[in-house]
Amino acid sequence: MQQQLKILFVGDASNFHFCLAGALRQLGHNVTLVSDGGQWMDTERDINLSRGAGRIGTIKYVIDILKLLPKLRGYDIVHIISPIFFVQLRLDHSRHVFDYLKKHNRYIFLSATTTDYYYVKACLDGKTFRYSDYRIGEKPSPYALSQEAEPLELWNTHLRKWYSEYTTKHLDGVVACLYEYYKSYENIVPRRQLAYGGIPIDTKSVKPRLITKTPDKIKFFLGRKSNRIIMKGSDLLLDALRRTCDRYPKLCEMQVVENVPYKDYVELLSSAHVNLDQLYSYTPATNALLGMAMGIIAVSGAEPEYYDFIGEHQCRPIINVSPVVEKDIDDKLAWIVEHRDVLPTLSLQSREFVEKHNDSIIVARRHLEFWSNIMSPDKK
Repeated sequence: MQQQLKILFVGDASNFHFCLAGALRQLGHNVTLVSDGGQWMDTERDINLSRGAGRIGTIKYVIDILKLLPKLRGYDIVHIISPIFFVQLRLDHSRHVFDYLKKHNRYIFLSATTTDYYYVKACLDGKTFRYSDYRIGEKPSPYALSQEAEPLELWNTHLRKWYSEYTTKHLDGVVACLYEYYKSYENIVPRRQLAYGGIPIDTKSVKPRLITKTPDKIKFFLGRKSNRIIMKGSDLLLDALRRTCDRYPKLCEMQVVENVPYKDYVELLSSAHVNLDQLYSYTPATNALLGMAMGIIAVSGAEPEYYDFIGEHQCRPIINVSPVVEKDIDDKLAWIVEHRDVLPTLSLQSREFVEKHNDSIIVARRHLEFWSNIMSPDKK
């Protein structure tokens, strides 16, 4: 039996740390999660740390952090959700919190789960990815050209760049949840300090709603965040979906939701046949995987590089859409409508895929194996 670990997760993204914490508890470990709940997503956490509005809210937020810090000591493992783990705290203040966590705990790791300096750097180098949120081939992406985007100069400011470099230098390791984030850190940290964990999905708590027969009318679903519409390609996915529903009005319908709390979102998603997720990704993320666990077909990123990376050569149920192929989204959606008879097979394969690659216990064991390798002196 593996020794019980005392684990602290700081920050969360799309319920990632909460789901992983639950699996680690099932495996006998002591886990605490500190989070603001992703603000409007209101994901679950053990200790709530959120910032109120105005100057008073700021002062209270800082005081809450200072009062909380003594409780964040003595852990075997600390995982921060990103280099900017308290998104509402100034970076220079975040460094002091990071230093405190590093000093008063045994090991500190990064859960590479969100856009950060090294991910943006990889997107822009013209070599790591054929396309990304920021670049498509040799050209800037729609997101990079939009008002929605954080100015690229911001990622290269002294403070942002310096803070990311400082944090990464003092980490004991990085665990990436996606192929893209793994590639972003591949040449940044030593190989021994980098691992792929995957996104955890608690498949035992997700009731399968498999498509058992060819539907007369396909229910398409698109959920989006208002501040990430262009970044994720939700605008282009929605345009193509509207054209598809106009073309096949008797064979498909659509539901679009925006900025819905996590629990409500899961319930709305569960009634769909097909879930449209992302356009600029090589891999399926939380939204797609959660739906797949229900038996819902994902329209998302699923490039050959991703399947090869995870060693999957047989079960490939995700409908991959590409921003570099003209009319690719329209063609793929039309194919789904015209080949409705394959949906039961894809539904079953989708559930099987998540159980095999992203079940939360499997992801938790990957983390435990990585931590064990880092903590074992004879493996250094």
